[in-house]
Amino acid sequence: MKKAILSRGLIVPILFLQLIPLVLFPPSSFALTTQEWWLPVLLAFFTILGTVELVFRHNPEAWPWYLIAFSQGFNIISRLLMFMPHITINIDNTQVFNTPYVIITSVSIIISWFLLWYVEQPEVRMGIMREVK
Repeated sequence: MKKAILSRGLIVPILFLQLIPLVLFPPSSFALTTQEWWLPVLLAFFTILGTVELVFRHNPEAWPWYLIAFSQGFNIISRLLMFMPHITINIDNTQVFNTPYVIITSVSIIISWFLLWYVEQPEVRMGIMREVK
């Protein structure tokens, strides 16, 4: 099982799928009238840049890994900071628990935490450097 998880054939798709927790927000967050949209876009850009360096350019340096780890870690921090202000919404002048936002944020934090752990594994870092045969 561990060998399958650490194979290059699975590492590459996971590196591309790591965009999901970065941009997983309710659609209202991406309105240009709010200031919430630019951070997920910036973190997704950093992640794409790091992934392209690793997968397509086979960059052996550490900075692409740091860029990916920064993006996932900052995603967790930013979601924790936005959690309390968004936990309730006003509907007809009453405060209502914002269940979809809480679920989306919790899932995103868990996925980012897993990806942070996963990309820090030495086997993953060595596995991505293996040339495709």
